[in-house]
Amino acid sequence: MSLNNYGVLKGKVLDSKHGSDASPHYQILVEGEEQTKYRVAVNIKSQSYPSEVLYFVSDQFQSEDLAALPNLPAGFMDIKNNHPDIALDFIRGNLFDPKKMVPLPADVEGPDNDLNEKLSFYIEKAQQEKAVLYAFGQRWGPENNKPDQYFGFTPGNGIHDIHMNQGNVGQWKRDNGTWQDGGLLLYFEESNSWVGTFLAFQSQSWCTDDQGNAVLPVEKCNYLNYDQANRKAKQ
Repeated sequence: MSLNNYGVLKGKVLDSKHGSDASPHYQILVEGEEQTKYRVAVNIKSQSYPSEVLYFVSDQFQSEDLAALPNLPAGFMDIKNNHPDIALDFIRGNLFDPKKMVPLPADVEGPDNDLNEKLSFYIEKAQQEKAVLYAFGQRWGPENNKPDQYFGFTPGNGIHDIHMNQGNVGQWKRDNGTWQDGGLLLYFEESNSWVGTFLAFQSQSWCTDDQGNAVLPVEKCNYLNYDQANRKAKQ
């Protein structure tokens, strides 16, 4: 199986909230088309061991796929049916070097040392400078007349699974697929620059087949050795 509603949300950042142990997601309030509100829920803690989420950010991000993004309308766009050319795949898309990812705790004492703080730095900058946010993940809602539980807008509406969505095992195997990974891209018009933020769980294997399922366990193919392990898996 794979994600049911994979796509990209384009909009402007209006607000954000740190995650906590009780709610381990960094929340972003985004305005899309015709003042429609969305909430972007970003995992900052894994339910599987180890709990620290893998993180990589590039403040000079470059990719061939970026050329198509500014032409997208504001709001949520289904990728699989409308724009498969802009889908993200951490393993097949050559977006970044996974060995540069680092595991980070969700929230600990000290400056600039956890995911809440890392995400806040760029999201708050995007809000101040009115950058354009592109959030890749799975859509939920609209939730009839139910207000959003964090920002209070009605109806509740948003996007989650803002992380790698393949190589899962156990109860999360149903979410596996290729070309459906999550991520956050920010475009800063004044500097004509892109920031790319990418997350993954340490429990996910980086050696996957055409359905996104693990062909080697994470112990043999993780973010540190996936190049060599993938070559061996294909032999």
